[in-house]
Amino acid sequence: MANLFSGLSEKLNHVFTKLTKKGTLTELEIKQAMREVRIALLEADVNLLVAKEFVNKVSEKAVGQEVLKSLSPTQQVIKIVNEELTALMGSTNSKLNVADNPPTIIMMCGLQGAGKTTLTGKLAMHLKKNGRKPLVVGCDVYRPAAISQLKVVANQAGVEVWEEGQSNPVKIAKNAVAHAKKYGFDTVILDTAGRLHIDSELMQELKNIVKEVNPNEILLTVDSMTGQDAVTVAKTFDENLAITGVVLTKLDGDTRGGACLSVKAVTGKPIKFASVGEKLGDLEPFYPDRMARRILGMGDVISLIEKAQEAVTEEDMKVMEKRMRENSFTLEDYLSQFEMMKKMGGASEILNMLPGMGLGGKFKGLKAGDVDERKLERTKAIILSMTKKERNDPSLLNFSRKQRIANGSGTTIQEINQLLKQFEQTKQLMKQLKGGKRRFPF
Repeated sequence: MANLFSGLSEKLNHVFTKLTKKGTLTELEIKQAMREVRIALLEADVNLLVAKEFVNKVSEKAVGQEVLKSLSPTQQVIKIVNEELTALMGSTNSKLNVADNPPTIIMMCGLQGAGKTTLTGKLAMHLKKNGRKPLVVGCDVYRPAAISQLKVVANQAGVEVWEEGQSNPVKIAKNAVAHAKKYGFDTVILDTAGRLHIDSELMQELKNIVKEVNPNEILLTVDSMTGQDAVTVAKTFDENLAITGVVLTKLDGDTRGGACLSVKAVTGKPIKFASVGEKLGDLEPFYPDRMARRILGMGDVISLIEKAQEAVTEEDMKVMEKRMRENSFTLEDYLSQFEMMKKMGGASEILNMLPGMGLGGKFKGLKAGDVDERKLERTKAIILSMTKKERNDPSLLNFSRKQRIANGSGTTIQEINQLLKQFEQTKQLMKQLKGGKRRFPF
């Protein structure tokens, strides 16, 4: 989610930075700041009524005597904004409803182009990773190649597909559930048909599927880049189907945030997952509190730790800690760190989750977008152009060896020298951390 809400985050950061400079605050100054917050929300395509109610709630709490007379009024205001943002998006993580008697039936619905079929594969992979045995079902019999696409993503996710070609979608869903019960699948995910726009025929078909198989979850796939249109779509689907939750796609794109900040308030239904990239593993449970902190530039350490745990095995950590203790950290290990970072979403993604990226933090002014991922790739190319002996002992790198490496990696001797300097700085940092209790996977 490296680009997530960057425009909104910058505007909010600007508002609170101005307040910080004032020291003490008056009621008038807070109200002026809240007007700017309201404008920032509207520019982020947040629903007008939602933005208005949000600002009213924050203003009401922020102008209290406890805030105005506190030692750090601006921090108190930021705390209130953080709490209200979290509440706006649902307060807590909303887990999937699970059937008392398997299989749990999840019906995916949404308009064409929202990424529903890919999302079906992502959800299947997520559930499989968490110990479940899902079956994905091709109920979209109208869109050309829809079932073929489902087969591709299911194969990538390592899950089975149930499809009956151009048959009746209601019958397909019914047969798939019967098959799941017979062969021990504990979850059935129905990939239903979408449309370019909502029509009565589509809704009736979806209602018929609901009536036939009684799904535990009706998840609406919403393209977060469509802003207020996405909220309108969510409201209409909810009125017709009584959806149980929303999954936001394309949160890694240039989204302004309107859908994410409005959909829960408008429909009353929680955001359950967020798709944050193109890979099948890029699906995350949605945590309103973590999202609010990231919007405000406060970081998301918990998600960062979870990503690190997925990217780095316990064995890798033990090897790294041993090398740190023995001061035998090499360029080979340095290269491994780059691979770990890549698994975690890249340097920009990691930077976006660090605390202090905004609101007066120690990294204020530094943005995730400032990280040049191409430069990191060039660094990798330099290390890969070295021999194993050179990676283990950089002191061997004389001028002629550096020239050979520069030619092989398409870089310059100056870039190689910069890399070696950074490597030495990293070794020094690790020496300082050697006695500490914290574990750093990168």
